[in-house]
Amino acid sequence: MMKSLDVKLLRFYLWTGLAFLFLSAFSSLHIYPNRFLALAFNNLWGVIYVTVLNFILFEYSVPFVLRKRKFVINNILLGIFLLWVHMILYSYCYYVWRLLGIQLGIYTPLKSFSSLGQALENQMAYSVGSVFFFGIVRHVYNYTKLKQATQQLRIQKQEAELNYLRSQTNPHFLFNTLNNIYSLARDKSDLAPESILRLSKILRFMLYETGGDYISIEQEIKIIDDYISLETLRYDETLRINFNYDIEDMKQAVPPLLLIPLVENAFKHGVSETRDQPFVDVHLSLRQRQLSFVVKNSAEAVSAEGGVKENIGLANLRRQLELLYKEFTLFVQHEKAVFTAELKINLSSHV
Repeated sequence: MMKSLDVKLLRFYLWTGLAFLFLSAFSSLHIYPNRFLALAFNNLWGVIYVTVLNFILFEYSVPFVLRKRKFVINNILLGIFLLWVHMILYSYCYYVWRLLGIQLGIYTPLKSFSSLGQALENQMAYSVGSVFFFGIVRHVYNYTKLKQATQQLRIQKQEAELNYLRSQTNPHFLFNTLNNIYSLARDKSDLAPESILRLSKILRFMLYETGGDYISIEQEIKIIDDYISLETLRYDETLRINFNYDIEDMKQAVPPLLLIPLVENAFKHGVSETRDQPFVDVHLSLRQRQLSFVVKNSAEAVSAEGGVKENIGLANLRRQLELLYKEFTLFVQHEKAVFTAELKINLSSHV
């Protein structure tokens, strides 16, 4: 079955042929300095022929020889035969093409040959030069296309993984919040209706505001503030909460729900497990595209050997950061009865 013609590939050969035309014309100019116009037409006539031949060679003959067959000897025999055919095309047939150009008045014979063998040798040298030129450029072209395709595949894979991680964030957040509301409902708390109302506001935001790649930092602050308000309903006045921020421009763009996992972690794995003097301190700073987000919360004291074990929320966040930014740090520390999570991002380093 014949290979279908690719318009981009045809355009590539036309541009490569044009480049070879200029190269061959200017390389002969020092021999015939006063015959530039004749050289231009001669080389144009020759380039038309070798461009078509090189297109057939690299796009049909070579792939046909390299096609997988039952016996390798068949490939070898085909290769020898097609090599002989192309040598005829690049020498004898090219000489006939030159004669045709002379007859049509397109080709000007600037050089005379003492024999047919000398003429064929000259034509063959030109043809072999074109094969090397087209072959090298074709290799670079293939390499560039392969690199671009690999890069595109990598980007698509990262986007798919990022979308998967984001799709995990919402159900994980919703599950934890519903557990909190369930606790209020089970205790027949009067705060249960209000908590459901606050949750509906958060869900509305998630459904209609977080569909794109970015939201404003102002919207991210609002969702954090709403979430803190929702969580506060579960605790009495002993819980101390401090949320402050220093933002240079409230319209700066950040990925949606990027910061909420650290706040959620502070309540679920910190405050909810603290018996005495629970607290959550949240500080957000964004200046000159440098974001700093520090969350400190009370936690049960652990031994020094225990270390910090990242839960699914933190691990998910770290992977999202790896896919989104080149320059970031996510530092977590559990020291005595205080858990600290510190996130720093250079927003200009977006992948």
